Amino acid sequence: MSEKNKTTHEYNKLLKRLRHAVGDAINDYRMIEAGDKIMVCLSGGKDSFALLDILRRLQASAPIEFSIVAVNLDQKQPGFPAEVLPDYLTAIGVDFHIIEEDTYSIVKRVIPEGKTTCGLCSRLRRGVLYRVAKEIGASKIALGHHRDDILETLFLNMFYGGKLKAMPPKLVSDNGEHIVIRPLAYVREKDLVRFAAAQEFPIIPCNLCGSQENLQRQAVKAMLQQWDKQFPGRIESLFSALQNVIPSHLADTELFDFAGLQKGQMLPEGGDTAFDREDFSGSLQQADKVINILDTRRE
Repeated sequence: MSEKNKTTHEYNKLLKRLRHAVGDAINDYRMIEAGDKIMVCLSGGKDSFALLDILRRLQASAPIEFSIVAVNLDQKQPGFPAEVLPDYLTAIGVDFHIIEEDTYSIVKRVIPEGKTTCGLCSRLRRGVLYRVAKEIGASKIALGHHRDDILETLFLNMFYGGKLKAMPPKLVSDNGEHIVIRPLAYVREKDLVRFAAAQEFPIIPCNLCGSQENLQRQAVKAMLQQWDKQFPGRIESLFSALQNVIPSHLADTELFDFAGLQKGQMLPEGGDTAFDREDFSGSLQQADKVINILDTRRE
């Protein structure tokens, strides 16, 4: 196989894997329904570019009709290339809105130099996008968070927030007025990196928060990347755990009635193994088989 044919073959495998992953997430969580108007939040980063691209490909072959509108929030960061996204979206024929709000000045005025800006920046951006979604009549807000983002959020909440909480593939917005979806929930970040390079998206770096290398999220990201290299399959197992929650074997009294337990009560997930050590060898072998099967199918 020539180098060109090999590259084309690898690209087609990657595209197929991405489309399957996004399609599975949409179906599993019923993210998109007939007649939906999907507002794709386009930041200019690889993830949101990929999200828009893959949704457009699925839109062309989907058995239901839905519309897509891209929305970018120009936060007036110094040096932001304002022409890049309009030129790109016009060239590919996507309906879009560029919203200009100087949240950058607010963040720089309120947050002391050297402190993390992400929290305030995110809240300001979220409020503007909620407003725009309402104004344009969007039924769903699509964000470009991927599987790695979800797992990073899980560990951030555990390490720093004392909560077993992640970033859901689908949820009602915090103001209760919108449905937020994350179609890339099953997608690996490293696949998005490869896809963005192959598609040559006009990536716009975030110079406000993305340059803060000492953020807690960066540390968690590095930890997960190291695990992925050292222990193949661990990341897949971690994400699978988010879809297989067993309240009776945790410790939250709001999720399970520990106080009301009675002798002889049979639980769906079994009782306590007491003095026995848990044996995960069989589970790990089974997980490896499942991962191999999924990778084969998606190729």
